[in-house]
Amino acid sequence: MPAPIHCVTARLLLRQWRDEDLTPFAALNADPEVMAHFPAPLARQASDTLALRCQALIAERGWGFWAAELKESGQFIGFVGLHTPIAELPFSPCVEVGWRLARAHWGRGLASEAARAALEVGFETLGLAEIVSFTALGNLRSRAVMERIGMRRADEDFDHPAVPPDSPLRAHCLYRLDRGSWQARPG
Repeated sequence: MPAPIHCVTARLLLRQWRDEDLTPFAALNADPEVMAHFPAPLARQASDTLALRCQALIAERGWGFWAAELKESGQFIGFVGLHTPIAELPFSPCVEVGWRLARAHWGRGLASEAARAALEVGFETLGLAEIVSFTALGNLRSRAVMERIGMRRADEDFDHPAVPPDSPLRAHCLYRLDRGSWQARPG
């Protein structure tokens, strides 16, 4: 097994999950505003299962959806990182960059800062040719992060197979970034 990769940014540490992350993670997953663009908030058991899966994938591969911690205080604020989606998507196989932060930490540029660090790992350390991101069409906050980190919307909207057919969240948009565009970005 490879050693887990950790990322350090100006304000954040992206690291392996710890047992003490489970309670604040459950709180953010139970927040209807945080989960507004997902089919439903997560119950504690489902939240713990997700965190433990993220932890196991990092232990197995060295990378994944890392726990995000404020360097200044050591406070857990959510997750950011890279993931290989389980769902069979129209553009699979792929690696996505994704994030989920507690509402108190929105609007401060933390998701963009951490996502850029995840992209750097993906392109520079893992040598990926492309990284994608996707979300429900109405998730304007996440779409704005995707654009701020240099991703471009692909003309490939799709219905997410893991979202119920009658859900208004089923329609998703896809964003892409290739290694060449990442390397050509301004300083």
